[in-house]
Parts: sequence; C-alpha cells; structure tokens
Amino acid sequence: MAEAPDSTAVRTALWRAMHLEVDAPPHVLEDDIGLRLVAPEDGWRERPDMDPEATKGFRAGMVSRARFIEDLVAEQAGRGVGQYVILGAGLDTFAQREPELAARLRVFEIDQPATQAWKRRRLTELGYPVPDLVPVDFEAGQSWLDRLGAAGFDRARPAVVVSTGVSVYLSKEATAATLREVAGLAPGTTLAMTFILPVELLDTADRAGLRTSTSGAKSSGTPFVSFYTPQEMLAMAREAGFGEVRHVAGTALAERYFAGRSDGLRPSSGEDFLVATV
Repeated sequence: MAEAPDSTAVRTALWRAMHLEVDAPPHVLEDDIGLRLVAPEDGWRERPDMDPEATKGFRAGMVSRARFIEDLVAEQAGRGVGQYVILGAGLDTFAQREPELAARLRVFEIDQPATQAWKRRRLTELGYPVPDLVPVDFEAGQSWLDRLGAAGFDRARPAVVVSTGVSVYLSKEATAATLREVAGLAPGTTLAMTFILPVELLDTADRAGLRTSTSGAKSSGTPFVSFYTPQEMLAMAREAGFGEVRHVAGTALAERYFAGRSDGLRPSSGEDFLVATV
C-alpha cells in the first residue's frame, strides 16, 4: 500500500486550519500544523467540502472535540497520568502543538501503516517532534494492544485512551471489543470515545447534513456502519467493565466552547462523547 493519509484525516486537518482562517477569535483550537503536513495544492479552499458556510457546523465540531480531548488530557496529566494513546490518530498534532504538556506524557499514536509511514516522513521533513507512532494492520488481524505493548506502553500504569471519529465506521461488535480491551487496562485509565447519534435524535436542522455525510461516506468506500443512542453506549461501556461512565453531549461542548459568539459558529448536533474510567 502506498504511503498516504486517509482522506477523512486530511479533511479534518484542513477544517481545523480553516477555523483559524475564516472564523473570528477567540479560536477554540489553534492548529495549522495539519495544513503544513498535508501541503495541499493551491485552490484547496475552493473545494466544495471546504466551503466556509456550508461546513461551519462540521468545522466547529472538529475543533470542539479536539479541544475537549486536550482539556481532558491536561486534567489527567495533572493527576499524574503519564500515558496518552490515540486510536485512529490520523493527522493529530497534539504532540507538536503542545510540547510542554506532551513532555509530561508518553504519546502513542495508533493508525494504519500507510498513514503512519507518511506522517513520520512529513514530521521529519518539517522538523517536528515525532511521537511513538504505532502502525497496526487491522485488516491482517494485528492486535493494537499487542503492538502498543511492543512499542513500550506500560499496562500496569494508567493512561488516557481516546478514539474520535472512529466508532461510526466499525461494527458494534468491534467497538464492544475495543471497550473491553480498554476496560482491562490499569485502574485510573480513562477512555474518551465519540459516537454518532441516530438521525432522529439530531436537531431537525442537522438531519440533512448527516444524511449527506452518510451518502458521501458510502460513495467514497468508507460507509457509516454504526449509530448509538447515549443509553446504548453507556450500557456497552458498563458491560465492558468500566466502573464509571458518563455521556457528554455535543450540545454541552457547544455551550462550553462557543457561548457568547456573535457569528453563529456552533457544532452540528449528532456527535457525542462517552467518557469512561476503569
């Protein structure tokens, strides 16, 4: 397989950069490093999926979920947690943007081998620090936990484990297996995982957007597979063995990070968080 980042990871990186370019301060997240990694061709801002108005809600959703994760990581690092695992890391740039916080943690990024090889090359070319990139070939049946351990992860110590924008592409059985694996890690480990709500639970104004995204994902060969109610996701986490579980609605992130804005920038409804502690 040729080295290349996933198209969804590229789109997320470009939306995060667009937040700085087209949205007024205060910015929820300041990230233009993903743009530097991608180095898209001139005219990328004119792509239909970069339209500033049409993608406003998605763009806000990308930066709010990243900000929520990084606030959580900072909180857990303050409690002495020293390991941070990013499942499906894509073009995450935490280690490059937050060097002081990253220096207090061992950061492990897990993704497909082609994405990891490409990212390692681009980080090196640009002179950025390279975290522990852990390539896992899921199609070949490799275990991410085994690969993580081989990379130096200490299962006897707590960690923050995050998975954003992934569960919608996996079967419910695969997500349940991931929950069980994380629940088997050291006490004090915290998982933050996003999930997509069924369309009927979205705000009416956002339902057409989800249907469009679902159709686009299918046509691009990466179909949306699984949707969850909050109650279903909480039940799955309890059944997996987590001792404490909570639901964080996307609307709560909107209130936390976008309150008082005059430009109407707010995340689309439909993506919520499970936060669970071992």
